[in-house]
Amino acid sequence: MALYSETVMEHFRNHRNVGVIENADGVGEVGNAKCGDIMKIYLKIDNDIITDVKFETFGCGSAIASSSMATEMIKGKPVGEALELTNKAVAEALGGLPAHKMHCSVLAEEAIKKALLDYYEKSGKDYDRSLFIDCGCCGE
Repeated sequence: MALYSETVMEHFRNHRNVGVIENADGVGEVGNAKCGDIMKIYLKIDNDIITDVKFETFGCGSAIASSSMATEMIKGKPVGEALELTNKAVAEALGGLPAHKMHCSVLAEEAIKKALLDYYEKSGKDYDRSLFIDCGCCGE
């Protein structure tokens, strides 16, 4: 059996949504000191719909593939739906990740949550703080 699925390899070789959004409505950056991966997610939101999402990732192929897949999964979705994205859903959409690479999908989830938290705080919108309790990167 191959270490990586065809979907992981596709998103690594032909990643989607790479780049920066100037004047983003929400930005989330997270990192993993153990492996050195760093992810930054940029969101453009209009009427609570994620109209654009970009990422910058410094890391391994699994980190890049996780960023690419996660951005595809939330693009065009309502903010509330994006908040429900889990690392397990990202890994499943990629056709699985090796156990020692699951932290990459966790970083993708955390970067999105951090960007959404930034959006809520910048916009002054009310939000349920309990939705961010499990976000290890957010210091909640």
